[in-house]
Amino acid sequence: MSLIITNVNKTFTNFPALRDVTFEARSGEFIALLGPSGSGKTTLLRLLAGLDTPNSGSITFEGEDYLKLNPRDRRVGMVFQSYALFRHMTVAQNIAFGLNVRPGKQRPSKVEIKSTVDRLLRLIQMEDLGKRYPSQLSGGQRQRVALARALAINPRILLLDEPFGALDALVRKDLRRWLKRIHHETGVTTIFVTHDQEEALDLADRVVVLKAGKVEQIGTPLEIHSQPSSAFVFDFLGSANKANGRIKDGVAHFDGFNAPVAGAANDGDYTLRFRPYEVHLARDGTGIPVTVTAVLPAGSNLRLELKGTDGSLFETQHQHGSAAHGFAVGDQLRLRPERVYAYA
Repeated sequence: MSLIITNVNKTFTNFPALRDVTFEARSGEFIALLGPSGSGKTTLLRLLAGLDTPNSGSITFEGEDYLKLNPRDRRVGMVFQSYALFRHMTVAQNIAFGLNVRPGKQRPSKVEIKSTVDRLLRLIQMEDLGKRYPSQLSGGQRQRVALARALAINPRILLLDEPFGALDALVRKDLRRWLKRIHHETGVTTIFVTHDQEEALDLADRVVVLKAGKVEQIGTPLEIHSQPSSAFVFDFLGSANKANGRIKDGVAHFDGFNAPVAGAANDGDYTLRFRPYEVHLARDGTGIPVTVTAVLPAGSNLRLELKGTDGSLFETQHQHGSAAHGFAVGDQLRLRPERVYAYA
């Protein structure tokens, strides 16, 4: 059974935070809500958690009207960026909190609670740290405890609100791998909020891209990355180069050269977009005339910053050991996109 969100609207005073948001999360699916600040990601998460109500629209889960349930009955596990752990409680007590505060008839026995805590400590690979306090843990460890606490109540839906936002890049990468394993083992339907496109594309089964409270595009990471439906999605997913050109019969024409167009586009003048790694750079031949302004390492790639004769700025990325290693600041080159994207 699925989580179905249909035509959901939410307004704060005169600000439309969500506008006719519609999508479906299949049972056990990992959905990433991706978008800039103010796009409505956290507002939608709060509606799912029961911390707020929409002005209109419907939310159902497993055929049940979710909006008619109080937050406790929704069985939602939520993890915040700030961890929100109780400082006066040990790791084990934090994990057990959601079970210990249940009403008497619904509360598991002490033996069952201990068994659940032990199981989750093993799951988060912190078996020997149950007696420690949050202040004695690293940021990554605290985030694992927060996730274990959310899982302790056996949630039907797991909501993650930028859970890695306060961590450094290396820890975030390790936790992404760990979270993928946890999701695979638990199979809990998960909604993950992030403004980091790398996180969304790495973790999610499908990505919902939001812009100003509206759904801009929904698709698998590969679909979103290779077939962005709008200029906004293209620009938000990574570095974007732009150049003016004209499309005729499905081919982009520049001054003295042309390039294939990804997808269908009507004939006409466009601001054409292309990725930094989908370019050819040479000292001569055809292409946009540019001057190298910076040569920088970028992980497994080499990144070049370039400036066109009209002041336009470009960025290109190349594998280490490629011909680009022979270029230096001040070199005058020709930049030719291998393919371009056009949006009305």
